[in-house]
Amino acid sequence: MLKPEEISILEKVINIRNRLTALKQNRAEFIKAQDVMSIYQAIVKQVTLLNEIREDESAHTSNRLDATLADVFSLLSLFFLTIGKGRECPATYSQIASMRQLLDHMNESAAYTEADLWPFRARLEQLREIVENDIESGNHPKAMTTLLERKLNACDDVLTELQDSLSVLSEELVPVHTQLVGLRRQLVAMAAMPKPSKSELKRIQEELRKIDSSRVDGKFLGPAGAVPASQALCSGLLEDCFEVAQEIRAHEDDVSQTLKPIYDRLSEIRSQLEGLVMTHRWTLRETDLYNYSNSLQEIDKMRIDGKFVDSEGNRPNGQYVLLYLLRRCYGLIYRLLSSSEPVSEELMPIANKLSTVKKCLNEVLKYGGPFSPRDLYPYQLALHQIDSMRKDGKFVSPDGSIPEGQAIVMAHLNECHELVEMLKEAMGDEDEDESEYE
Repeated sequence: MLKPEEISILEKVINIRNRLTALKQNRAEFIKAQDVMSIYQAIVKQVTLLNEIREDESAHTSNRLDATLADVFSLLSLFFLTIGKGRECPATYSQIASMRQLLDHMNESAAYTEADLWPFRARLEQLREIVENDIESGNHPKAMTTLLERKLNACDDVLTELQDSLSVLSEELVPVHTQLVGLRRQLVAMAAMPKPSKSELKRIQEELRKIDSSRVDGKFLGPAGAVPASQALCSGLLEDCFEVAQEIRAHEDDVSQTLKPIYDRLSEIRSQLEGLVMTHRWTLRETDLYNYSNSLQEIDKMRIDGKFVDSEGNRPNGQYVLLYLLRRCYGLIYRLLSSSEPVSEELMPIANKLSTVKKCLNEVLKYGGPFSPRDLYPYQLALHQIDSMRKDGKFVSPDGSIPEGQAIVMAHLNECHELVEMLKEAMGDEDEDESEYE
């Protein structure tokens, strides 16, 4: 329930969300940093007021205001990525949320290894460093950094729980556990295929039977017949693999008509996200991920006790297919967020052009001559055009502001110039060689 004093805050937060939505939908011009920062200051003011109201509450129950704030911060963090402020703490919110979704699903499936977890730990530490730097510098208000610290700690708790669950795994059973995790992933991916390969399924089932036959009285044995700890972890995973394999055989990946709309929607989202992964440097505006994330969360919330059910509470065929697609989509969003460069949307076309020029110059340098000054002319012209766009050494917006990402773009530009000079020197060396031969 909302307190009376929280109602006015909710109204202002809804207004802020509407402003962000309108800004996201406007594709006629680049998103301006000052517009984003203005909205950011407005939401921080409301969060500060809310913290004062809730200061004495030890156990607060989430309400509509909290849900609306979560929406605003998710979208706002994507805007920070879009304007090239990926190294500032507000930009970490969506990445932390995406990581938490993936970890929760890994916890649910119980199919992961230590090697799967360490990249999350490394990324979590990077995000924590960004937040801690902003705390020390005072670049962002306490209301924001406190919120992100809580999110980081909650994510850290889940990751620690996952790592602790593997700590009971005895050294003797690590190879078996790793093999079972790999087989389960192959099976779940196979379940999502239109027509799973029967020969591949048979191969995996034979591997599972081989692992099963290595047990004695239902136990995995270590050297000298000892019974290592963590039997339940490996045995449970083995049974789960058999269950997925049997579902593939029994239903041949038929998704029931009840779940077909969810399947179609998840397939569409996966296809679009995979397209963005391939072309994100040229086509992705990070705020576009907001709609995908919201759609996935809505689908995820439809599950009851981890399963999709029909109107009568039954669990139709195709559960593993939908869960695979759902987790695949979460993984793609996390990948796109993690690979976002700290370059503003306005400078991204220049950065992409320089990246292409640099790639071409490296190829020319790699394969060598003979080539003439005329061969270098297109690259020099492209660099000259980019150079001429600068004012006092900076790339400036039409309104006079300086977009984020100057250092990265300049590093690319300088590297391209250096490559051109190296090619010129190579041409000079070739001319000298020819004159000596004559």
